[in-house]
Amino acid sequence: MGDPLSRTFLALADPTRRAILAQIAEGALSVNALVAANHLSQPGISKHLKVLEEAGLIRRERVAKTRPVHLEPEGLKRGAGWIDHYRQHWGGCVRPHGRPDRTA
Repeated sequence: MGDPLSRTFLALADPTRRAILAQIAEGALSVNALVAANHLSQPGISKHLKVLEEAGLIRRERVAKTRPVHLEPEGLKRGAGWIDHYRQHWGGCVRPHGRPDRTA
């Protein structure tokens, strides 16, 4: 997938990747901490992190012997901006908490 928005939504489509984002939302975690939290192998987590990084949703750095993983807010803003553009069309179509409006 070439365009950034498609990479963003492709990355967000996977529940493990969404879990990783939730885990690092309050602060950076090491790859080892993510391995333990998600009950996956290091290569398995690394594949997910690569997709998230290519989508611009995370950034990794090297600090001594650790590789902290940070949330990258701009990537999330890209997806939210696209969704917000269509929010005006939700009136009357979707009620709070995702229940369909059956009055129409």
